[in-house]
Amino acid sequence: MDQNIANTSVQPKILVIEDSPVQAEMIRRALASAGYQAIVAPDGGVGLAKAKSEQPDLILLDIVMPVLNGYAVIDLLRSSDATKEIPVIFLTGMDAAKDEEKGLALGAVDYITKPINDAILLARVNTHLKLKSAGDWLKNQNTFLESEVDRRMKENELVQTITIRALARLAEIRDNETGNHIIRTSLYVKTLAKLLQRNPKFTLSLPDETIELLAKSAPLHDIGKVGVPDSILLKPGKLTEMEWIVMRTHAQLGAQALELAEKDAQTSVQFLRMAKEIAHWHHEKWDGTGYPDGLKWSEIPLSAKLMAVADVFDALVSKRVYKPAFSFEEAKEIMLQGRGHHFDPDILDAFISNFDKFTDIAEKYSDAA
Repeated sequence: MDQNIANTSVQPKILVIEDSPVQAEMIRRALASAGYQAIVAPDGGVGLAKAKSEQPDLILLDIVMPVLNGYAVIDLLRSSDATKEIPVIFLTGMDAAKDEEKGLALGAVDYITKPINDAILLARVNTHLKLKSAGDWLKNQNTFLESEVDRRMKENELVQTITIRALARLAEIRDNETGNHIIRTSLYVKTLAKLLQRNPKFTLSLPDETIELLAKSAPLHDIGKVGVPDSILLKPGKLTEMEWIVMRTHAQLGAQALELAEKDAQTSVQFLRMAKEIAHWHHEKWDGTGYPDGLKWSEIPLSAKLMAVADVFDALVSKRVYKPAFSFEEAKEIMLQGRGHHFDPDILDAFISNFDKFTDIAEKYSDAA
């Protein structure tokens, strides 16, 4: 942009706040001769009002004025969201360095000393309009880039969520379950985590970001069932000892599959790491009698302990090939019997104390819904 910025199709707008009518008119004429649109305000109060209503590209501001001097005006300009980005050039007869420093400290971009030379005035105006134009362009570009990054992140999250749901449904189709199971268990886990977030024992372990990852990872808890034969997975009766051994391998199969996916990603993916924890250990029990590794107490990851409560509750209140659905009250009693044995006492207490939240989810997303 080597040409004078006033030679563009959009005429730059310049606000002149000057209490001397003679000085104001001289400045207005000089600006008009260069093709600028000049707006004149006779004092600071009118200048502030015009700055907000006209949104000029640049303000020329006299320092010595009655009532509101230039320092007070620029301070008010900078304190308002509507005017804080408008560049300000001070007009002054002062030549003391401390006065210049004060104005620059308050946010002025330049000084023009009186008596004003038209050539200097126009050169300074043109320079700062170019700088503003470049700054506005960069700001618009940054806004566009931020919007584009946000759009792509949301798109990636959607693809990720769809992929997770597709994999989870694959396992459920083989297990003769409906897609509502993954919705329910995901919501149970998220709700339970939110409740535990208030407990000092869990607050640091459950920031909002972790809770979102838990909800996203939960649907993959039974992904390993794709490796279990239909004859076992869909058997309506009680499993034999050997069949039960095969059935229990789904925890390790799921963890192994997610670990391979994590390696393929060639980078650490938080939700895959958490999904692997859940798939691997959601059948562990608080007292160490669970599978596949017989973990107990703090050895069991929090993600898996939350999933254990969610998965067992949903299994109890849902119809399966090997059993009818239990009522909510029956399920509640069975869950209470597992406190300190199957389930972490603190987690189960939060679940039982807010039992209606979980029954609401179960009813809203029931298989019949």
